Amino acid sequence: MSLHSVLQGDSLHLPVPPGTARVTVTDVPSGRVVHEEDVRGGAWTLKVGRDWPSSLYRAGDAYVVVRPVVPTSPIVVSVPFPTWEAYNRPGIPGEGLYQSEQPDRAVKVSLDRTGAGPQIEEWELGLLRWLGPAGYDVDYCSGLDLHRDGLAALSGYRLLVINGHDEYWSWEMRDAAEAFARQGGNIAIFSGNTCWWQVRFEDDLRTMVCYRDAAADPVEDRSRTTVEWPSEPVNRPENTLTGTSFRNGAGCWVDSRVMATESYTAHFSDHWVFEGTGLRDGETFGRGALGYETDAADLEWVSGVPQATGRDGTPPSFVVLAAADLSHWRRYGKGGAATMGIHRLGAGTVFNAATINWGNTLHDPVVARVTRNVLDRLSRARTPTWDAIGRTPGAPLSGPIGDRGTAPRAMVVCEGRIYASCADGTLRVRDLCGQNLRWRTVDETDAVALAVPREAHGGPPAGLYGVAPDGTIRYRDPADARTGWQDVSRAPEGTAGLAAADESLFALAEDDLWHLPIRDLSHPTWTRVEGAAIPRATSLTAMNGRLYAIVGDSVLSRPVARDRPGEHASWQEIAPAGGCTVLAASHGHLVGAHPGGLLRWRPLA
Repeated sequence: MSLHSVLQGDSLHLPVPPGTARVTVTDVPSGRVVHEEDVRGGAWTLKVGRDWPSSLYRAGDAYVVVRPVVPTSPIVVSVPFPTWEAYNRPGIPGEGLYQSEQPDRAVKVSLDRTGAGPQIEEWELGLLRWLGPAGYDVDYCSGLDLHRDGLAALSGYRLLVINGHDEYWSWEMRDAAEAFARQGGNIAIFSGNTCWWQVRFEDDLRTMVCYRDAAADPVEDRSRTTVEWPSEPVNRPENTLTGTSFRNGAGCWVDSRVMATESYTAHFSDHWVFEGTGLRDGETFGRGALGYETDAADLEWVSGVPQATGRDGTPPSFVVLAAADLSHWRRYGKGGAATMGIHRLGAGTVFNAATINWGNTLHDPVVARVTRNVLDRLSRARTPTWDAIGRTPGAPLSGPIGDRGTAPRAMVVCEGRIYASCADGTLRVRDLCGQNLRWRTVDETDAVALAVPREAHGGPPAGLYGVAPDGTIRYRDPADARTGWQDVSRAPEGTAGLAAADESLFALAEDDLWHLPIRDLSHPTWTRVEGAAIPRATSLTAMNGRLYAIVGDSVLSRPVARDRPGEHASWQEIAPAGGCTVLAASHGHLVGAHPGGLLRWRPLA
């Protein structure tokens, strides 16, 4: 049993100073005293009441997490005891792991010490004290619980919260968090310098090991060497979990007044994380939230929009929400940056505020609203929703959009990019991803419908097929170069939607669905698909052998497999359209253009 964690109703043996003393047990987040007792020095058995809420408690000089027997909240907050112990230097017995690279520092520290937690007043306490009054009843665990119990420590929860300064992680702790996310759990990181050093535990979780030097560490399994996670021989960059890294982050250890002047700049104010904040792209928020250590992703700027390169391990799904240039912090310790972002990890979502001081800035209404948005969204049972991934061509780049009629006439996804035929006669393109990237004009077109055959279909080239207002079907390579359109076939009269699937083209014309094998493009003989009429449809697309159409405020779907004699596949409603009027699909996502100017997507499943 860890000194730092106990279940409701169990007992825990704690050290106390010599002599008789009165020990007070306090619920740290609320400040409420739950127990007082006169004890003699040496050791003391704390009997935890079954009615004690799961929380962080202080008993004398010791900090203890009380875990619930059964989860009572969808949210569990992890307390970073390994990091507290790394900085704990009571002198008896032994020193802490600091100063960082000095030869007389310890490489092993006892966890059977009181005094761990001096940082809580600086980095953890702000969020912990905010949660209750803000209406959040949460459960607690220790980082050591993740090590000992693995994924079982997170069973029954939807959201794991990492708070403050959670720097030291064991291999087992990290495996637990990553498995939780991959199986559909979510993680909210309101922390900086997160998961930077790997540690090991010995003596049944009574000793923490961190050599910080691969040459000095005698461990046989070199993957467990106690160095920075991205370093040799571990080579497991922390940003594959967190999305950001202290390698790109900043540190201000000399003048704390510098931190009070720093702010984030919003770069994706349409994202749900910023809902209700009133922010616009380019505006600043969270003055004072950046400090004293931050994490960042390696970024490249494309037409004024920051995008993670992924070169150092950040997942390709990472979306940059806000950033700060802290390169001038080299004068105070370490120059770098800060990147707030969000990404997918397996079936789960990971949000990262990427700064130690987030919890101390919750008096800022934007910081508080962002925190609420993250906690509310990621602690709920998952239901697919339409989320903004940018703006449609012609919409203003930032600020209010309203109903401005900026939706494209048709969209389609080809080779990882989304193409849009626009009302102004242009063909525009951007990468298909969660980031709010700008559109580029690559050609002219009057297409009212677009389709792309699946690769390896055995027919004509796998590029863009567009239907002109007069019914001409034109082909174009998807490359950016102006390769031009070529007339290749004819569509049924009145075609308003086109999709490619099952080595065929499907056309939506006058409420009927028509079919043409792609091999017959040069001699088109379209056949009406019996039983597949779809009145009032406004858009047609295909993905993985199914057709999708928008009718009113619903997305309908049907398989494209040829019907058996006397049997006809029916259209079925599968999702709300979310106000979108133009539809595309790719890699498990429906992609929609809203006439108000937002480009949105949602997972199909």
